[in-house]
Amino acid sequence: MVVEHKVEHKVEHKIKAGEKHVSEAGSVRFMVIKIRGTANAPQTIIDTLELLNLFRKNHGVVVPNNQVYSGMINKVKDYVTWGEIDNATYTELVSKRGEEYQGRTHDSKKKYAYRFTEINGKKYKNYFRLNSPQKGFERKGIKVGFNAGGALGYRGVKINDLTRRML
Repeated sequence: MVVEHKVEHKVEHKIKAGEKHVSEAGSVRFMVIKIRGTANAPQTIIDTLELLNLFRKNHGVVVPNNQVYSGMINKVKDYVTWGEIDNATYTELVSKRGEEYQGRTHDSKKKYAYRFTEINGKKYKNYFRLNSPQKGFERKGIKVGFNAGGALGYRGVKINDLTRRML
């Protein structure tokens, strides 16, 4: 399935050590990591994961904390883990796993703009390809929620620990 994005997504970040990563609207941003595969998943879940740019396991994205993304994350909560990412982790993530976007910015007729993130003058892809976490996921595995000892669901600021283990 081909998904066309008609809106250009440019975000300029100024990152200082020790601060929380704050978006333009002043809200904290979420790091979302796909944990489980989508075999036998409903098509609505697969479509939502594609809209979040989570095509494979161990891929992650950083999204703003707004009503639209919160609804999308809540819909796919049984396949992903998420939490608030801080500036230090975000800087390390971009420096180690950020892939430079080298594609076109518009189509030939300037009708559609392609999505990328611009940080400090460089264009990056909207997703991060991560490794499996060192020392594995939590004790009960990838089919149980984080509050019950597993890996799925909301984990708050502990997403920073998982992200660093996956770099």
